[in-house]
Amino acid sequence: MMLPDNLISLKDDMIAFIAGHGLRRLPGYIGEEVPSVAWNDTSNPDSWKDFVETAKAAGAPFITMSDFVLEKDDLELLLEELQDLDFPNEESADTEEAQTLINYVGRTGFIQLGFMHQGVAFIHETSTAWYDRYQHLLESVEDFGDIVFEQNEDEDE
Repeated sequence: MMLPDNLISLKDDMIAFIAGHGLRRLPGYIGEEVPSVAWNDTSNPDSWKDFVETAKAAGAPFITMSDFVLEKDDLELLLEELQDLDFPNEESADTEEAQTLINYVGRTGFIQLGFMHQGVAFIHETSTAWYDRYQHLLESVEDFGDIVFEQNEDEDE
């Protein structure tokens, strides 16, 4: 099943379902620095419902919820960074791909649900194809920045 390119309706469904199970929502994101287990049921598009029911069964008092809406400023910053990397050739494939993301400004592309149980965070993430491309482009910019920074450190020694 293909996900839509805007997860706002899914987010609304999640909010209602979580409340319907008597759980509270905590606006928060569970990062990589926390020991975690990712929910992995890609065959079931409604697996997030099973996730919420599991949280309730585990006695979780709340579920964390975080989402990402692509803002024009985010996209402009990404384009600037990509163009800086590609200078003087400002039209790379990555830059062209990033420019296509303008169609998704204002749309929700990622939702993370989470709960803690016995010191471990359990997370469920849903994302759109465009969000995954956006993240890939961000990571490529960060990776290149790390390479440049490491080279400068080596030169200083």
